[in-house]
Amino acid sequence: MSLNAKAVIVGAYEHPGRDLPDRSAQQIHAEVAFGALADAGLGLQDIDGFFCTGQLGFGAISLAEYIGLKRLRYTDSTFTGGSSYLCHVGHAALAVASGKCRIALVTQGARVRGIVRGPKLAPDTPEYAFEAPYGETNLGIYALAARRHMHEYGTTARQMAEVKAAASFHAQFNPNAMLRKPVTLEEVLASPFVADPLRRMDCCVVTDGGGAVIVTTPEIAAGLQRQSVDILGHGEAIKHTMGGRLDMTYTAAVWSGPAAFEEAAVTPADIDYASIYDSFTITVLMTLEDLGFCKKGQGGAFAADGALRVGGRLPVNTDGGGLCNNHPGYQGGMIKIIEAVRQLRGEAHPEVQVDNCRLALAHGTGGGISRLCSATLILGRGDA
Repeated sequence: MSLNAKAVIVGAYEHPGRDLPDRSAQQIHAEVAFGALADAGLGLQDIDGFFCTGQLGFGAISLAEYIGLKRLRYTDSTFTGGSSYLCHVGHAALAVASGKCRIALVTQGARVRGIVRGPKLAPDTPEYAFEAPYGETNLGIYALAARRHMHEYGTTARQMAEVKAAASFHAQFNPNAMLRKPVTLEEVLASPFVADPLRRMDCCVVTDGGGAVIVTTPEIAAGLQRQSVDILGHGEAIKHTMGGRLDMTYTAAVWSGPAAFEEAAVTPADIDYASIYDSFTITVLMTLEDLGFCKKGQGGAFAADGALRVGGRLPVNTDGGGLCNNHPGYQGGMIKIIEAVRQLRGEAHPEVQVDNCRLALAHGTGGGISRLCSATLILGRGDA
């Protein structure tokens, strides 16, 4: 079943907070839910589909009770890390298009700052015995991927630094961004190593907060006062260690991207704006390649040419992205969707608004770089 324009986003809201010691994760879920409802001009009684991760209690069951959602006909608590929320929007679009529900709410809420994080792998996970004894960390794995990409393709630390510099340029115009000060390439390269070749400024921020979006049918959206955004294409895919035959220079975006582009009947060259998952600077370069915006191994040169900045060939993460703005709960996918919606509505800050933005891509990378789920959305302006 093709999704192309059979479902739309009618409400979107990003929590303005980045450090929320007085909130619980469930409070944040509720606050962003009400924010998205207000944006769409809807009420709790209108929601009959609910999508969230299963990280809190019994997932959708627990949060539906807390938020006050009643008479839900469809729920989904898929958890694929940072890509979860792009999966949710794709799943919600399918549910809406097939009549399983009429109006779906997708929420994210996280409270992680100041909390000491435990081991990455719990003893009951299948991979624990093979990786935990060696001290594997998410940061370390991404550093290995960056070093391998450098070795295979000649990618440089300076090219990775441009991803951070571009994000910081955009973030200065976002009043809610955690890091608003623009940084130069030299400042990025002078920041201390945390896992060679990754420096501190190659890493995303860690924030509290979250966001929410509302998905419904074009017919229902037509009766609301808010500009809707068409969901044109969706793709998701999983990549893992392949029984030890692991190539860490590409992600599952090599599969999720083409699926989304095919469903939307567009190509990478048609995209006006892209929200690209940026847990680390290397994540962006690899994803740009895997989605087809440049050839494999040329992500560094693509970024170094200024392509990622507003006014460039492909403006990326105009809110400052996870590197500077917001990466709640170590999962930045929801924020990627929301900034794409802003761009298509013409509601980004005037200094970073893409002229005549008609088509946008939002992409999430969830898990790690050794095993992950990639999810890609193609979104279109309602009147495009």
